[in-house]
Amino acid sequence: MAIGSFSTAKCRWLLLSVLVFALSLPANSATLSGTVTNVDTGAPVAGVTISAARSGNLPPAGPSPIAAEASTKTDASGHYAIKVADGLPGVDRVLVFTQHLSLNELYDDVAFEGRTPTAADAARPGVVMVDFRQDVSGIDFSIKPDSRSEDVSETDSSQKPDSRSTKTTHMVAMSDGIHLATDVYLPKEGGPWPVVLYRTPYSRVKDNVDTWPQWNDRGYAIVTQDCRGMFDSEDIFRLFRDDGWGEHRDGYETCEWILKQPWCNGKIGTFGGSARGIVQAYMAVTEPSPPGLVCQHISVAVSNAFTQAFFNPGGVFRKRAVEGWCDGRGPEVRRYLEEEMKARPLLDDEFWSYVIPENRYHLVNWPIVHVGGWYDIFVQGAINSFVKIQAEGGPGARGKQKLIIGPYGHGRGEGGFLWPERSVKPPLKCANPQMWMDYWMRGIDNGCADEPAVAYYVLGDVDAPAGPGNTWRFADSWPVPAKETNLYFHDDGMLSSDRPSRGEKPDEYVYDPENPVPTLGGANLREDKGPYDQRELEARDDVLVYTTPVLKEPFEITGKVLIKLYASSSARDTDFMVKLCDVYPDGRSMIVCDGAVRARHRNTLRKEEFIEPGKVYEFTIDLSETCIVFNTGHRIRVSVSSSNFPRYEVNPNTGEPFNQHTRTVQATNTVYHNRRNPSHVILRVTSAGVVP
Repeated sequence: MAIGSFSTAKCRWLLLSVLVFALSLPANSATLSGTVTNVDTGAPVAGVTISAARSGNLPPAGPSPIAAEASTKTDASGHYAIKVADGLPGVDRVLVFTQHLSLNELYDDVAFEGRTPTAADAARPGVVMVDFRQDVSGIDFSIKPDSRSEDVSETDSSQKPDSRSTKTTHMVAMSDGIHLATDVYLPKEGGPWPVVLYRTPYSRVKDNVDTWPQWNDRGYAIVTQDCRGMFDSEDIFRLFRDDGWGEHRDGYETCEWILKQPWCNGKIGTFGGSARGIVQAYMAVTEPSPPGLVCQHISVAVSNAFTQAFFNPGGVFRKRAVEGWCDGRGPEVRRYLEEEMKARPLLDDEFWSYVIPENRYHLVNWPIVHVGGWYDIFVQGAINSFVKIQAEGGPGARGKQKLIIGPYGHGRGEGGFLWPERSVKPPLKCANPQMWMDYWMRGIDNGCADEPAVAYYVLGDVDAPAGPGNTWRFADSWPVPAKETNLYFHDDGMLSSDRPSRGEKPDEYVYDPENPVPTLGGANLREDKGPYDQRELEARDDVLVYTTPVLKEPFEITGKVLIKLYASSSARDTDFMVKLCDVYPDGRSMIVCDGAVRARHRNTLRKEEFIEPGKVYEFTIDLSETCIVFNTGHRIRVSVSSSNFPRYEVNPNTGEPFNQHTRTVQATNTVYHNRRNPSHVILRVTSAGVVP
């Protein structure tokens, strides 16, 4: 670890505290850690400098540069760690940032120019100060690597970038008179060229700009555009509603503009992840189809924004992800969220029909690569998009889709441990957007189309990297063949394939909205994403735990995980949260996947149906999809609670309208597991052998 440079104006005590800040003191220290990944591929990036500074030592607001108090570099796995001595003052608010590119990032996802942030940069919306008084992980960055950092993803080096490009800026008029800021990067020689369109809410002059010369040298024109209402584009940003098939069709109309340009050869492709993937998904289902669109490469994006981004499939609001992301886009976006989106909590509102592209996938008529991660908040979006378009798309789309699912979070998120090195690179050429575009837009026969339709990573025991699991697997379709198997809850805290007896007594707990179970790991947008150890949470009085005996042989599951929960509550509305965990021989209980349901939405998201206190109801809880081998010597665990905050908004238990509650009440929630009400988890088993 290297100590950052310091201003001569800093006093001697600060220098001393800085030295303590940067020292590694295992016996009495806390660790701040995270990963740095390639924003497009999810692959780890080595050699990136990560720095930290306490907020109390920042210069006054303005252009003054911020001195790094401690710095380190990411290792070959993209991981970094900074240690701080216990008791050091001011570590409750620590600024963390990258220092390796001409364009860098402050945590959380706020870009700044140059290698050193300023006080003004630190004051921008979206910057998050990290509480470093105890160990904190998941402080992750997704970046575009440059020549000074090592991207471990697969690249095709047959053409080296030589920065031979020209750039022009245009304010492209939409049909309603709004102008969108658009940059065009062209190779200096030749043309016309196939065009790669990259639309972003993260600033076209910063987002991915280091790679455009590479694309130019490869024979592509690049068009990059600020989404409506973001940065230099006019109007306001309406959370992607203007990017699809509604009143405004900005993606479609941008394609129309591109086709009219003399440097376009008539072929357009798109790529990008997260928000840049969402704008692609929305544009893809306009009618008629976007002119000239030949192929797409979409990573970690939604197919249904209502159930995958704003709420979950059980109708619970994704508080931290939604509010945090909107805050990072500025006050106008947060105001739009509050006044327009949160004012419509029911799916029957026509408003939501414009953010669910999966209902229109029959309109898609071109090949797409869909990339997701088992710990990504949008993994179901990638799966649904592949399955539906592969089966229901037009003739140019059916049978031409690809699905890649790695052990990633939103970007990459290992949580409490690292997956083996071979997990980093999907073993398909089509995982590389440039090679995918080469095949479909330039006619280069590189084998992309001949690769398996599905590549998915089998999660395994990280202490046994050779397997079972910890490998990539391939399939022609999804879901893969499997046998549905039930594991039932029992009153002694056991989980087994034996059905419960008639006389088993229920378990109950008191859920207090004022003391919710804190979020720790899982498929989060940022922060603590990935497989974190749940033991501290499982020890709470408001968490029920059901665990199998020690496994005598590996037990593999692949696909959807569902819970059938028979439960009652003393309240007329409450939530139920369920986690599936892999329990290691040393006791670590690592989260695999989880889900939640709001009682009023147990049957439908289109209306509210409150429960009768004390009456037993059946709740179906969707824990999303996964693929994991529970190794010999491990155990399988299911935990039940009623909160996961701030990932999900707490349920006040009062039955008041969403986002309008005036009070909270405690609820006594009861889980039943008897012959009549057999609560159980449904697993899709893909291994032979004994069921626990």
